[in-house]
Amino acid sequence: MFGNEFPSRFFDFGPAEQNIMSAAAGLASMGLIPVVTTFAVFGLCRPFDQIRVGIAQANLNVKIVCTHAGITSGEDGASAHGIEDLALACALPGFTVLAPSDSVETVYALRAAIETPGPFYIRLYRPASPVIHKSDYQFKLGQADLLRDGNEVTVFACGLMCSIALQAAEKLSQENIECRVVNIHTLAPANEDTIIRAALDTGAVVSVEEHYRHGGLASILAQIFARKLPIPMEVVALDGYTES
Repeated sequence: MFGNEFPSRFFDFGPAEQNIMSAAAGLASMGLIPVVTTFAVFGLCRPFDQIRVGIAQANLNVKIVCTHAGITSGEDGASAHGIEDLALACALPGFTVLAPSDSVETVYALRAAIETPGPFYIRLYRPASPVIHKSDYQFKLGQADLLRDGNEVTVFACGLMCSIALQAAEKLSQENIECRVVNIHTLAPANEDTIIRAALDTGAVVSVEEHYRHGGLASILAQIFARKLPIPMEVVALDGYTES
């Protein structure tokens, strides 16, 4: 554990998320690279004003890494479900927003965030998820990742839903429907050229995310297609809060 290895560089603030973000802003203003971690619902929703004013507007080098995103916290109920975090993070000018698809990509995403100046939000989850990348995977910040080729429809997915999209594509292949699956691990800034090319190749797209349908991946794709390529698009996302 990081705290055991580097006790002088580990700070436990308890349930005081606004203070965490303000402290992180202070550390970054002194040239350090703070990495803040908590649940998604507490890391974005509760301290949003501190993030907006203290970190985003000053363009400080703070890395926010949140777990328990989406509805993966299950039995904890709607109050602990972070289904709006991507919308909040993507609305912050200057923020790079990442949603790694597995443990391999998470390691590379965190490394890229630490090595790249500027504020980052990295979205993680609670349960163990299938590993879909090999250990020699070449993560490229800002570049979409082709997981499966196909010529009839492009499925754009992010985070935990990439493995689900691959499972769905495999089942559809048994019905002679070949889906291209593209991992959008970098939501902001999105790689518009790759997204447009994939959509042009297949002529139809599906957006898949474990997030409220407004403000996340679907909204990002819809903005791109509305400006550059009107195309049939379906959305698989959450319609609202869940019940435990």
